[in-house]
Amino acid sequence: MSILSKIARITLREFRIHGKNHIYIFCTVIFPLFLIFFFTNFLGQGLPTNMPAGIVDMDNTSTTRRLIRMLDSYQSSEVVAHYPTVNEARQAMQRGDIYAFFYFPKGTTEELLASRQPKISFYYNNSFLLAGSLMYKDMRVVATRAAAGVGLAKMQAQGYTEDQIMAFLQPIVVDTHPTINPYLNYNFYLSTTIIPGCLMLFIFLITAYSIGTELKFGKSKEWMAMADNNIHIAMLGKLLPQFVVHLIIVLIYLVYTFEILQFPHACSFWQLIPYGILLVAVSQAFGVFVFGLMPSLRMSMSICALWAMLSFTISGFAFPLDAMDPQIQALSWLFPLRSFFMIYQMTLFNGYPTSYAWIYYVVLMIFLALPFFVLPNIKKAMLKFVYIP
Repeated sequence: MSILSKIARITLREFRIHGKNHIYIFCTVIFPLFLIFFFTNFLGQGLPTNMPAGIVDMDNTSTTRRLIRMLDSYQSSEVVAHYPTVNEARQAMQRGDIYAFFYFPKGTTEELLASRQPKISFYYNNSFLLAGSLMYKDMRVVATRAAAGVGLAKMQAQGYTEDQIMAFLQPIVVDTHPTINPYLNYNFYLSTTIIPGCLMLFIFLITAYSIGTELKFGKSKEWMAMADNNIHIAMLGKLLPQFVVHLIIVLIYLVYTFEILQFPHACSFWQLIPYGILLVAVSQAFGVFVFGLMPSLRMSMSICALWAMLSFTISGFAFPLDAMDPQIQALSWLFPLRSFFMIYQMTLFNGYPTSYAWIYYVVLMIFLALPFFVLPNIKKAMLKFVYIP
């Protein structure tokens, strides 16, 4: 029997196993598709909007009411309640009813008009880092504009021209140019890393699970016999149907995000396809390598899950890797998601030449080669080991 015939027989066997075992259907199709649509819709607005804020207005003048309306007009903030005391507003923030509140003490307007620097306070819950940062920005802008508004009125009354007033109130004009992601859309940044990371997690687990269940259900010798005890043919036949299904899901993700949702990418869509193929191949290679190091269903899946979870932190998309300890920076090379994140950011998102990311391609090629070092150990496990629950 030829090599292709053996691979085809094992591939058909795998398709039958996948059809009978609902774990494969859920972990290769249903859960990944759910995550793709969940994250892209959850972050669909790009930034959180209409986050609840409170007001403690002890002054209650037309000036403070104008500032409250200004805060309420911002996209990120929505004034949902007025509180009679700071203590009640603080309790509401602790309960999670609001993320922040503005406090205007009595006499604010009077001191503002008299240029006596009144103290207004804003309190925000920074345990929710994104919400707290956005609320802080809105309230700070309101406070700044309040002072600028009074200065503008006074200088107009004194006969200054508009150019003279603006030169005094805003001596330096900041011209901001956010590149690549000008909308400052968190969906464009987070979904393109979280979703591939989750897909890699499923591929890690399914790869280790499919090999480990051969031992668990006592089918390992049958599997190896179909390949004439050639571990390369046996592994290729087993992983081929999984590769096809995983690749289809990854292509759906790429089409949906970059073609339908129009996520920014400084390249053609066809340049994204090799990225998807490499994502699936490297993830499967890593799953095989982990099982080869520790031919145990439970231990290999545990290590794969742990490695995938740590990848989200060490990849650097949430916290800059350069700001971490040197030891952590060195360990980051052991996580495939880090290399994929850098390739995506450099070549696909920013449009830099592929040569800029050559070192990350080399790292991924090393990951692809890792299974060849452990295949003899997997063959030994399939032919001689006895499954221990």
